[in-house]
Amino acid sequence: MKKILYIILSVIIIVVSYFIVADVYPKATGRFPVFVILFLLDIYLFIALRHKVKTCHTWKRWILAVIYWSPLLVLATFVFSNLVLPYSEWDKSIRAYLMGFVIMSYTSKLVVATFFIIADIIKYARLLLKKNEEDSEEHIGETITRGAFLKKMGLVTGGILFGTLFTGMFKWVYDFNVIKTKVRIPGLPESFKGLRIVQLADMHLGNWLHNDELKEVVNIINELKPDLFFFTGDLVNYRTDEAFEYEDILKQIKAKYGSYSVLGNHDYGDYSTWPSEAAKEENMIQMYDLNKRLGWNLLLNENEIITNGDDSIAVIGVQNWGSYARFQRFGDLDEAAQGVEDVPVKILLSHDPTHWQYKVRQSDIHIDLTLAGHTHGGQFGFEIKGVRWSPAQYAYKYWAGLYTDRKTTEGKPKYLYVNRGLGVVGYPGRVGMKPEITLIELES
Repeated sequence: MKKILYIILSVIIIVVSYFIVADVYPKATGRFPVFVILFLLDIYLFIALRHKVKTCHTWKRWILAVIYWSPLLVLATFVFSNLVLPYSEWDKSIRAYLMGFVIMSYTSKLVVATFFIIADIIKYARLLLKKNEEDSEEHIGETITRGAFLKKMGLVTGGILFGTLFTGMFKWVYDFNVIKTKVRIPGLPESFKGLRIVQLADMHLGNWLHNDELKEVVNIINELKPDLFFFTGDLVNYRTDEAFEYEDILKQIKAKYGSYSVLGNHDYGDYSTWPSEAAKEENMIQMYDLNKRLGWNLLLNENEIITNGDDSIAVIGVQNWGSYARFQRFGDLDEAAQGVEDVPVKILLSHDPTHWQYKVRQSDIHIDLTLAGHTHGGQFGFEIKGVRWSPAQYAYKYWAGLYTDRKTTEGKPKYLYVNRGLGVVGYPGRVGMKPEITLIELES
């Protein structure tokens, strides 16, 4: 009877949650099956662990149950509270750390559940082979079965992962990394050789918690003495006003030939619920005005020619274009590049690297260098002596660093650089993928 009640209750929770998510977070409905899978794994792991604490006193079991289900309770609080007070209007510290707790907990639980599932598959596979139940598990040494060993390993691994993610929230999230790279562009005008470009992406100022760290970023940029400063999208999370308190800091960025920016998928206000279309449009006007006040030339499918004596290069900026259906497709390279066909070197700012993958590489317009962001490098992974891994690579073919399209046009390759991002979204931390400030020097 209890199992039937668990099933009925689970179905009710899933159905109700779907309608709430569809109403409050319409852009998240495509990922709802992932949440369902995590919920079912949560139940599976709870049942598996419950047997391990059945000998404890009742009050201890209740405390452990509350601790176990607390991530789900916090997540439910997020969803239902949003019906009264929009998530974007919460205190950002509370919002960031609670969401971090949820993500850390479920990531760790997923690892533990994976070990438990493997152990159970081995156990029941042996039973299917008609072995006696007493002999259904191979012993390691004299005291522990292989299945029990796997489950213990799962608990240890999950605990280590939880601790690592916790550290990433408070230590590594502001451990800024300056990555320097040189890009060789055949035909680069003589006066632009050695041009220094500093790129930032994905500040997500709605999750930024401390002014001093942003001041440090600006100081680092200015010490690099950039000729050009580029910001490639996602200044905010939900609303333009998230950036207002940092305006005086960001306007201190200096570059010889100026600063340029483009919009990312978060900058359009599509992740917030607006009382009217007029309110959403006002938010966009605020974004345009903010870029002007910062001294950033916001390129909306536009370009600008940078001149030095008789030499020139073109800076082109497109609006967001992403290959995934949930992202805007406002970018228009043909429109953005009008009038710069004869400029010898063209640099494109485009937030989403899939735009380079599916549009720029196939275009008749030769773009020498595209600068993108969006992936955050997954905010988790490792890069050690040429070997690197991140969950971002399963969603994006081009997810961090410099890439080259070897199919050249008249001997000129097409380059893409994907910045790992400065800020965070979702999980408010970083592990193995430090927040990045990019310095690119152009060579001929």
